[in-house]
Amino acid sequence: MKNSARSKKKYISNLDSGEVKKLTEEPFEWWGPSPEKAREVMVGKSKALVDKRTALKDAVKKHIRDGVNIAIGGFVNTRVPISVIHEIIRHGAKDLTLSFQSTSICAELLAGAMILFPDHVSIKRVEMAWWGYEVIGIAPLLRHLASKGMIRLDDYTNYGMSARFKAAAMGLEFIPVRDHGGSDMERVNRGKMVKSPFTGKNTYLVPACYPDVGLIHVTAADMYGNCRVFGPLCTCPEIAAASTHCIVTAEKIISNENIRTYANLTEIPYTMVDAITEQPFGAYPGASYGYYWFDMEHIQMFRSISEDFRISGNIEKLKKYYDEYIFGCETFDDFLAKIPDKTLKKIKRMDGSQPIILS
Repeated sequence: MKNSARSKKKYISNLDSGEVKKLTEEPFEWWGPSPEKAREVMVGKSKALVDKRTALKDAVKKHIRDGVNIAIGGFVNTRVPISVIHEIIRHGAKDLTLSFQSTSICAELLAGAMILFPDHVSIKRVEMAWWGYEVIGIAPLLRHLASKGMIRLDDYTNYGMSARFKAAAMGLEFIPVRDHGGSDMERVNRGKMVKSPFTGKNTYLVPACYPDVGLIHVTAADMYGNCRVFGPLCTCPEIAAASTHCIVTAEKIISNENIRTYANLTEIPYTMVDAITEQPFGAYPGASYGYYWFDMEHIQMFRSISEDFRISGNIEKLKKYYDEYIFGCETFDDFLAKIPDKTLKKIKRMDGSQPIILS
């Protein structure tokens, strides 16, 4: 694949590139809406209780466009919004900024689409803590894009990215953190070291992260968008509050009466949600607490295909995956229909007994 003019720019990708310089030497720009613009959009939203159930295709068509900052909820392979990512790839969007705490296959799927179809999907920059598969290895497609200088990375710790979303959820421009300072982390992100006005001690400030669109998969929600999340929250409430728009998929749509019965279980209120879609197995091949475990075989299969491309440069296996599992499907249910029933039953048995409250 030939590099575009953009990909030939000397973007900062990692500490081994030889091109490292302090990101804060550059004039700061918001990689998404400014705090003022985000507040303007959020304040202007209707707070009425309206039915927000939306076909995923329509939600993506309405909210995803070229140049937006997309926040990916979940954590690595846990409760990740895979169904929305599939739809975004089919829909197409270029010059994206991706913001997340930690993820794996979601970002890798978008990266693969960029490699195969750069005129249909492309990633301009990424602000993150971790992009990889944890126990089964690093992310081959990230490694490819970064080593070729095709994307720009703004790298924080896990806590740092969570704090950035929290700052935006609070309507702030920045937030102080105790980590990052005094290490190479200062060289690979857009934070700033300042002196505390109270103690005179060094304090590291990270900029708030305001995405245009948050993508979140939840345990359950009502038709208005009130969401319950069981198991690890994975910074999803903060992402929902930080994003000017939010697309949510839920394992199950439950009644508003049930939501009101245990109102304290609502982690994401309806005011933060723009579209809600019931999508069982919406995090597959990732896991969703109380419903199903990871399908590690499918994840390893996709990673193996990606690694084969990275080493050989041959796109055929990678393209075959997309042709069969994404572009060969009209909906995410069509994708699930390609997964053996015994596999879905197996992963349900592995985690389906975890306690969740739906009514």
